[in-house]
Amino acid sequence: MPANFEIAHLWVFFLLPLPFLVYWILPSLRIRSASLRLPTYAKVFDYTGEKPRKSAFVRRRSILNWIGMMLVWILILATLSSPQLVGEPEMKVKTSRNFLIAADISFSMAQKDWEIEGEKVRRWDAVKALMHEFIQKREGDRMGLIFFGSSAYIQAPFTPDLQTVDQLLEEADVGMAGQMTYIGKAITKGVELFDKDTIETKVMLLLTDGVDAGLDILPLDAADLARQDSIMIYTIGIGDPSSAGADLDEKTLIDIAEITGGQYFLAKDEDRLEEIYAEVDKLEPIEYEEEENRPTTLLYYYPLGAALGLLLILMFFQSLFQLIRNSRQNRKEAYIG
Repeated sequence: MPANFEIAHLWVFFLLPLPFLVYWILPSLRIRSASLRLPTYAKVFDYTGEKPRKSAFVRRRSILNWIGMMLVWILILATLSSPQLVGEPEMKVKTSRNFLIAADISFSMAQKDWEIEGEKVRRWDAVKALMHEFIQKREGDRMGLIFFGSSAYIQAPFTPDLQTVDQLLEEADVGMAGQMTYIGKAITKGVELFDKDTIETKVMLLLTDGVDAGLDILPLDAADLARQDSIMIYTIGIGDPSSAGADLDEKTLIDIAEITGGQYFLAKDEDRLEEIYAEVDKLEPIEYEEEENRPTTLLYYYPLGAALGLLLILMFFQSLFQLIRNSRQNRKEAYIG
């Protein structure tokens, strides 16, 4: 992940002219030195060419020394400004929705009128194959599974573990819930499952290829219960309603979607069903949120180390020049003596 260079305390660099202000405002430091009286005082200056000085003097620094000290000051300010490499905030999936799939596994789903790679397969096998991909893409949703036929049962309660949901989907097969199609029971079971959870956003995907055969609760009454519980239902009709022997009740599925604020889709084949899943993904997109903590690498020790190193170099050369100066002074005194 690319990181951006940032300075945490940029205002520190406003202190850059502080040494100059101190130099101009405060009086110079005068260093006292011991005086020496000699009978041949005047001759000393004739030999050395030096002029008499007062007992206190201001030590002058060379231009290189000034440059070095300014560089040290800049590096100290750079240290205090806290330079750092800050990575981009990572996006994490926000768990914000319960997504329930209610799938019809009545006997009609066993019809082999769909094709996968040129081979005739059962409707349920085609639906299940594409549903695997759909579930894997729903990262961040807490998903649940309901299968229905003559009765409706919960195959998977709401869970963020999509791999488990996918495995439970794979284990389901046609006829496990009976041979008839009770859409009202499926919706009611879904409402009960949603009532047991606290997440407010509730979405149901209802897939069926038949007509409701139930007498206990009508699909539209169940849809009204779902609406009262703020559950949005997307309905998908499986199969071609114009083909011979088709008993898909499109009007009921359309009404269910309209009552709950969802949409109805007709899937006549595998390609259309895949398109429908993509449309549902757009209608109910995965939500992301930025992590509060961004990866940060502090870099203050680089200018701090450079400042300390430069100080050591300056001290070394200052000591060296002082030794040379003392050596010259000693030679002059020896010559005079």
